[in-house]
Amino acid sequence: MKRVVIFASGSGSNAENLIRFFQNRDNASVIQVLTNNPHAKVLDRCKKLKVSALSFNKTAFTETDDVLNILKSNTPDLIILAGFLWKFPEKILKNFPNKVINVHPALLPKFGGKGMYGMHVHQAVINNKETETGVTIHYVNENYDEGAIIFQSKCEVLASDTAQDVADKIHELEMKHFPEVVDQLLKK
Repeated sequence: MKRVVIFASGSGSNAENLIRFFQNRDNASVIQVLTNNPHAKVLDRCKKLKVSALSFNKTAFTETDDVLNILKSNTPDLIILAGFLWKFPEKILKNFPNKVINVHPALLPKFGGKGMYGMHVHQAVINNKETETGVTIHYVNENYDEGAIIFQSKCEVLASDTAQDVADKIHELEMKHFPEVVDQLLKK
């Protein structure tokens, strides 16, 4: 049985989707969710789904080995960033090489980097008059949104679309593809 740990910062819709996807599977399960936001809605979702969830602060993440030690004790086969907004520390990446992935709400390398998350990305897509956008699932490295791309899926951006319209299209792509790509990675 493969073990998955998810990092999230907000509402947790992607985390919930992944938890539900793997709940009745015999090849993998989400064993824990970690968040840097003690008020994140993902904590409520985890409680309802009976999945262990913990929050941590910046010191535990970057200055001490607290979060690293939690991960080591969980021995995850894959660590998933699902709406997690902090840059991942190199010490964790070195302990879990090629085991940390992220979903980004654009077609990288476009609209990536520090500060490019959520509605910031969708508004940039609209402002730039893009005709398509999508999601990118990629490995995490020491730089924001620069890890090797695993998967991309595109959608059309209409001239009449608002940033919220784009957000809705991206959310649909994430819900459909993210669990499937994770499942394929876990089968390797």
